[in-house]
Amino acid sequence: MNRACLADLQAFATVARLRSFRRAAVELGVSPSALSHTLRGLETRLGVRLLNRTTRSVAPSEAGQRLLDRLTPALLDIDSALDEVNAFRDSPRGTLRINAPRFAAEHVLAPLATRFLLAHPGMRLEIVADDALVDIVAAGFDAGVRFGESLQQDMVAVPLGPRQRFVVIASPDYLRNSGIPQHPRELHTHRCVRIRFPSGALYRWEFEKDGEKLEVDVDGPLDVGEMPLMVRAAEDGLGLAYVYQQSAAAGVAAGRLATVLDDWRPAEPGFYLYYPSRRLPPAGLRAFIEMLKAG
Repeated sequence: MNRACLADLQAFATVARLRSFRRAAVELGVSPSALSHTLRGLETRLGVRLLNRTTRSVAPSEAGQRLLDRLTPALLDIDSALDEVNAFRDSPRGTLRINAPRFAAEHVLAPLATRFLLAHPGMRLEIVADDALVDIVAAGFDAGVRFGESLQQDMVAVPLGPRQRFVVIASPDYLRNSGIPQHPRELHTHRCVRIRFPSGALYRWEFEKDGEKLEVDVDGPLDVGEMPLMVRAAEDGLGLAYVYQQSAAAGVAAGRLATVLDDWRPAEPGFYLYYPSRRLPPAGLRAFIEMLKAG
């Protein structure tokens, strides 16, 4: 098989996996029009339609799905073979793509990025901040970041960053006017700013003290999808919010916020960097993991 054919098959597999010419073009570093031309040429040479296209979507045809099922492990083997060769280089090269929740991207990964890239000048690092539970394999990421309880069984996990702590915050004015809750059950009498996950589910606030665990389905006038908006609403006196301690640190230090129910909020395990349990992870990912383990 010549290189052109292998490149065409890789282009097809990328479009079929991402279900998007635009996203596939970004990942492959080509224009969408060039990618479309490549796929049309491949279909012409094979004499079969591989992709069903509309103005809004793209999906593999029956023949295309069968080809994709056979190609995917073969392409992974090729990638592994190239990564094995890459491991013999003094410095890994290529792009390392990591998916992470917004907070982890900003506060945990971002401080590591410069250190990693200065140590490995042949690498590019792409950090995609997304609070949704992304299938990193299907989305073409080398690794992802999550809390330990969210990890799938077939993933390898490496501790990433310090333990995290959540706090319940409110403005001093709100607490003077509405009172200070002494127990999580008292939250039902308070206005609360709730966070809504990308899936549409609302987060139930979690508490623990002396072995007792509680989940409270709070209520309030504002639902948001971004933690900075929760902090801002709490500072403005709208109600109580449940956020990462680090997100509220500046407001607490400046006196714009106060924390409550602190004895119900023990430190949580930190984030984990996770990746598929392949025999040979990419050289760039190995280098990043080695940096984490070195501290």
